[in-house]
Parts: sequence; C-alpha cells; structure tokens
Amino acid sequence: MADPSTYRPAPGAIPISPGVYKFRDAHGRVIYVGKAKSLRPRLSSYFQDLAGLHPRTATMVTTAASVEWTVVATEVEALQLEYSWIKEFDPRFNVKYRDDKSYPELAVTLNEEYPRVQVMRGAHKKGVRYFGPYGHAWAIRETVDLLLRVFPVRTCSNGVFKRARQVGRPCLLGYIGKCAAPCVGKVTADEHRALAEDFCDFMAGRTGNYLRRLEAQMQEAAEELEYEKAARLRDDIGALKRAMEKNAIVLADATDADLLAVAEDELEAAVQIFHVRGGRVRGQRGWVTDKVEDVDTAGLVEHALQQLYGAAAADERNESVPREVLVPALPDPVGPIRDWLSELRGSQVDLRIPQRGDKKDLMATVQRNAQQALALHKTKRASDLTTRSRALQEIADALELDSVPLRIECFDISHLQGEDVVASMVVFEDGLARKGEYRRFQIKGFAGQDDVRSMHEVIGRRFRRYLQEREQTGEWAVPEADDEGEGPRTEDGRPRRFAYPPQLLVVDGGQPQVAAAKRALDELGIDDVALCGLAKRLEEVWLPGEDDPVVLPRSSEGLYLLQRVRDEAHRFAITYQRAKRSKRLTAGELDSVPGLGETRRRALLKHFGSLKKLRAATVDELCAVPGIGRRTAETVAAVLSSRTPAAPAVNTATGEIIEDGADEVVTAVPRTAPSQETP
Repeated sequence: MADPSTYRPAPGAIPISPGVYKFRDAHGRVIYVGKAKSLRPRLSSYFQDLAGLHPRTATMVTTAASVEWTVVATEVEALQLEYSWIKEFDPRFNVKYRDDKSYPELAVTLNEEYPRVQVMRGAHKKGVRYFGPYGHAWAIRETVDLLLRVFPVRTCSNGVFKRARQVGRPCLLGYIGKCAAPCVGKVTADEHRALAEDFCDFMAGRTGNYLRRLEAQMQEAAEELEYEKAARLRDDIGALKRAMEKNAIVLADATDADLLAVAEDELEAAVQIFHVRGGRVRGQRGWVTDKVEDVDTAGLVEHALQQLYGAAAADERNESVPREVLVPALPDPVGPIRDWLSELRGSQVDLRIPQRGDKKDLMATVQRNAQQALALHKTKRASDLTTRSRALQEIADALELDSVPLRIECFDISHLQGEDVVASMVVFEDGLARKGEYRRFQIKGFAGQDDVRSMHEVIGRRFRRYLQEREQTGEWAVPEADDEGEGPRTEDGRPRRFAYPPQLLVVDGGQPQVAAAKRALDELGIDDVALCGLAKRLEEVWLPGEDDPVVLPRSSEGLYLLQRVRDEAHRFAITYQRAKRSKRLTAGELDSVPGLGETRRRALLKHFGSLKKLRAATVDELCAVPGIGRRTAETVAAVLSSRTPAAPAVNTATGEIIEDGADEVVTAVPRTAPSQETP
C-alpha cells in the first residue's frame, strides 16, 4: 500500500486550467482517469487525510504510485479526452458500463455502392445509418420483413451479391419482390440508393408524408381502373402500418428524445435508456456497472452519456444524438456535457430533467425498467448454483466458520419515529429465500424507539421458542417461555414452530446490534450459532467482541449474498410496519370488539347508519341485525358504552355542526412532519 504523500505534486506545480489527469500504479498501469474544470483544487482533494476520503477513493490513492495530467483549452475538450482515455486504458477504478456493445441494431450501409440492410452489433462505422438498439435480433428481422415489400433494398451478403452478378440470376428475394435485384440490373445504383434512403427516412419517423403519397397513388390507380396496382399499394400501406404498430406512440408531439434512468445501491448501478423517435419508442438498451469509484447519481448519468454518445463523433451524420436528452439528475457542471452533445449533433441539445406531463410519466417507466434490471441482475447472481456455492464458501472463510452456512437467518427492526415498532426474520437456505419460513414480530417488552433493545428482545424470543421445541423432545431444559413472534399459523391457529436453528445469524446493524444479539444468545446458553452484523453505510461485517469489522472485497459473491439477505429482511420488516401503521390510522371503535369480524362490522353500520345510533342501541336492537347473537350484542354494547363519544364533526366552510354524520368518520389522520421510516 503506497503512501500518497510520496508522489504528491508540489501545490504550485499543478495548473489551474481545465484538464484530464491519470493515476498510475507502481507498474505504470493507469488505474483512474478524471477530468476537472481546474486541476489544482481537484488533485489537491485526493491528497488530504485518508480518514476524510471515501473508502473507494482512499483505496485508489493508496494503490496509485504517481499522478500526471494534461492541460486542455475547455471543459468540453476535457470531457472528450477523458472518454478517450477511459476507452484506451480501461482503468480499474473508473465506472465502466458492461454490455454496451451487445445490443443488435438495424443498420443501412450507405457507404457502399449498393446499400444493404442488415443486423449489426459492435462499434458504429462511418457512413452507416443505425436504428435501434433492439432487445432481440428477431425483432429487427420482423420489422425488415414487413418493410421490404415497400422498400426492396438488398439484404444479402457481399458474397451472395457477387455470385448473383456472375450468374446473371437474382436470389429468391429478387423473384418474390422483396429485393429490387440491383445485382442483375433491374434497378440502377442510383435508384437502389433512393430506395435505401426512403427506408432510412421511414425508420427515422418521417412516415406521414410517405403514407399519404402511397394513399394518393392508390386512389389514382383505382380511378384509372388499374386495380391490381391499387391492390398492391393497399397491401404496401397495410405492411407499413403493421410495422409502425410495433412501436407504440408514447409522446404525441412527435418528439425525438433519449430518456435515461438510473437505479443504484451501494455496490452496483443499472442504467436504462429509451430511444424515442417520432414520438415512438424505437429502441431500448440497459447497462449494469460496479460502483468502483465514489460517484453519485449525477456522476453515473455523466458516465452513461459519455458511454452512449462517445462513438457519435465518428458518425458522419451524428443523428444518434437527439434534440432532447432527459435524465434523472443533471451533471455538475451541466454546461460542458450539454455543449459536447450540441457539438456532436451540430445543433442545440436540450439536456434536462422532465418535470411534468407525458415525458415525466415515460421517465417513470424507464426508471421502473432500471429497477427491474438491477433486481434481475442480482437475482441471476443469487440463482446460479455455482455462484451460490462460492458465496457461501466465501462467507464461511471470511467469518472463519467450521462449515458453510446452509441456513441463514437475518433480523431487522422497523418503526416510524418510535411508533409501531416491529421486527422481521427472513430465512435463506442454500443461498435462496425460503419465504414460508419468514416471521414477523411485534415489540412488546417496552414502548418507544430503541433498536438495540428491540433486537435483544426479538433474538431472545426467537431462540426461546426454538428451545421450547427442543424441550418437547427431552433434549434440553429451557428457561420460562416468553411471547413468540407473529408469523404464519397452522390449521389449529398455533404459531408454526421455530424448530430449526440457523448456522449463521445476521442482524441489520453494527456493533451495538451485534452485541445485543450476542447477549440474548448468551442468556439462553446458545453457543453453536454463528453471529454477524451487516452495517449499511460501508457494507462492513461486524463480529461479536471485535473492535474492527471484516471487510469483504467489493466484488465478493459472499458480500452480494449478505446484502441480499439484509435487503430482504428490510423489505419484509418495513412492509409489516406500514401495514400496522395503516391499520392503526384507519381503525374504528368496532375494531376493538373481540370476535367481531369485518362482515358483521359492516352489517352493524349498515343497519344503524352511524356509530352514534349504534352506540344508543339496546342489546335487543343489536340482536335484530342478521348474524349478531345475544352474546356478541352484549359485548358490542359493553365496549361502546365504555368509550367516550367523539367530538361532533364541524363543516369548516360553514361552521355548521354535523350531528348525524359526526360519528361516521372514525379515522383522523394526524398532521405530522414527513415520515422517516427507520429500517
């Protein structure tokens, strides 16, 4: 590990001009590339006290052995040079989006004498028009098959084309009318190029004029009694409309825009991009990246824009850059990236965050796709048997366990400002979630907010229940039982058993939560269950009695598994907490009547019309309601008589007291500050 002070440049030696800098390791390899509006303050920030740096930045500067920089004239030039160097050196500490060249695109080779329509992958070539990208190559071929009857551009390879010219006979597509057969001279090179350009115009969204021209030709042919020609034009129009229907209209104003959304967690980020041309979604692509550098959402957006449009500089027409680019967060500063995009396009590019209307709604759809892509990426990692086995082995090695933890239980506490405090227990077996084994807990031992005390109570209750189950077999003697956690119940109403102990117990939190869980286990005499905590801030793994955490490598499959277990516990806990909060806020007086379900509550309110009249009813009047027996009626009357009637409702507009309907409103949602849900 290098000391950054050994290669720190003298402060006066660093220029204050815009520029791009490179950190190299001891072997001379470039490990990080960055840009700056002013090099001096930016580079000086890397050489402060390591304790003040982000952990990833601290790792980078201690890995590096030297730094160098290149001065440029403007921030736009710095942006371009940074992109070029990232592509050239592939630095390990820079954000790099994977799979950026894997999506198929529809390409028209206008740089050839006889342009060809084909599926292409990889870097863009000069003189080739691209449309897409598409999710699957078959989607491109379906679209092309529909359009070839109207625009019979050649789709054959160069070898097939040369062979047809030699033998003087076209291929099958030339015979069935899906190729103009320039190979045998049925059309000239100029006529064939005109067909290819019409094809490109249609794919670019300029469809209205062409359809109207075909419809006019069809009407003219029909008036001149050329019915076969009119029928052929009619079929051409139908084929074009079917091709257009494959891309739904999402923006009514025929907008050309790219929409970019980001979903991220502490370790990874997923980017989704929708390409909208002529108001229609013409293509979609997505990337996943490891967050190897300290970067926020705006920084991820900037890297994605560089990755997306960096190859546009080599394009002849630069139509890959649309008029609008919509993003979730603007890079800081936004001027250089906007000027760079405008320079690539050759005209002004509007880079902004959508605030309202259809574009904001479409951005929400793109955001959901990004979140799904990130979740799917994690699920694929977790569902692979080899990956799961490696993850479990890495956990066992890092925590020094005797065997791999085939059963992992994770606990999390959730509350809203100290109210409705609940806990969750999720179970993973062989690296996969066992949702049938999940449990929920209400914190009953005390009131208020105390995550450490709550964790102690929940762990104690879970393992006390486990010892009870073992006692039934006569194996262990156990202390007096406490309340068990809430969870799925058996047919006779009893809570299901906590019969199986975990090999690894994970708590959501750091040293305090781990210490509380350890204390609960010690009180019950349990010493054969491994315990650790996963802290959110830096994804550190804490062991009981240790002053320093175990830091798993950021690319570790074991860390991914622990993170997924922790996130699932958080999701399950907060879902239960929200349900309890919603039930509390919407609860009425009848909800507290023992044995009175939802159906009979509705029947009572429907029969009497309001709680005020229900409260004044006698037992005999209550018994007159279908489904209400005398014992239930007596219970309802006793509960309602013990409650203080609510204050009458007031019409705030007129000041009038609403007598009859006053008690129909049984819920009042208090006005509070914005909620802060604590996991």
